[in-house]
Amino acid sequence: MVVFRIERRSGVPAYLQIVHQVEQALRMGALEEGDRLPTAAQVAADTKVNPNTTLKAYRELERSGLVEVRQGAGTFITRSLAAPDSEPDSPIRARLAEWMREAVSLGLTEQEVTTLFDTVRSHAYAAALAPAPSA
Repeated sequence: MVVFRIERRSGVPAYLQIVHQVEQALRMGALEEGDRLPTAAQVAADTKVNPNTTLKAYRELERSGLVEVRQGAGTFITRSLAAPDSEPDSPIRARLAEWMREAVSLGLTEQEVTTLFDTVRSHAYAAALAPAPSA
């Protein structure tokens, strides 16, 4: 199950943040083909966004072929984006695990680690999505 987090100061629209978080969960193997996404109402309640925002994100995911909506049943993942680098022994996971061990050894709480990670991630993706400055 994916837990959505909306960074309101990121400059990235909330529906795109939801789309990106689903895509990332697919890349990392946290979501797999056949998994059911939470309802738009559940996401709206959890993230304090309008249900239409979630529906817009789900429509975008459907357009990209990542999910399908089954009337009366929910929204389901139709394909994975998992790459070899998302495997448990991948270099990026090893670096993240090392970073996590360092954070724990420095005395950071789980909440502090989550906040730090979410902030850095949001800034990185917002920068990656920002239009290039014109010359």
